[in-house]
Amino acid sequence: MKNKHLSLKLAAMVLLVVTFFSGTINGQQSNEMATEMSLVKSHTNADLQWGPCPPFMPEGCGIAVLHGDPAKKNVDVFFKVQANSDIPRHWHNSAERMILVSGKLYVTYDGEKEVVLNTGSYAFGPAKKPHVARCGDEGPCVLFIAFEEPLDAFPMVVKE
Repeated sequence: MKNKHLSLKLAAMVLLVVTFFSGTINGQQSNEMATEMSLVKSHTNADLQWGPCPPFMPEGCGIAVLHGDPAKKNVDVFFKVQANSDIPRHWHNSAERMILVSGKLYVTYDGEKEVVLNTGSYAFGPAKKPHVARCGDEGPCVLFIAFEEPLDAFPMVVKE
């Protein structure tokens, strides 16, 4: 019985040592690979480079890339529209994870009720689900959007 108890203690110590060293080795490898610099941006930063939105979006619309490449997966952007702007019905290949940074945004996804995003609100938009939005008069509306897939937006043709 004494030998069995000693064997269990030894096995536990070996497991602890292996876990410690593998964690240290993995931690060192992770730190060596983490060469990317951290980043902090505000929608009011003067150095943001605001580019144009797709042509079907309202006048004065802008997109600023915060992190990543818009042609690749996992890109973060600020999307800005002026107060009292209507964002036409459209869809994206990617799911969207969003936080409203300024303004008040009214959003309606097909088959769902309109929701109101106030500053600080989080919203998730499923991939390929059409939606419309309207920026209230508290604008401009600035929306942080994290796209899982490359950045795109496709207008929905209105059938009469």
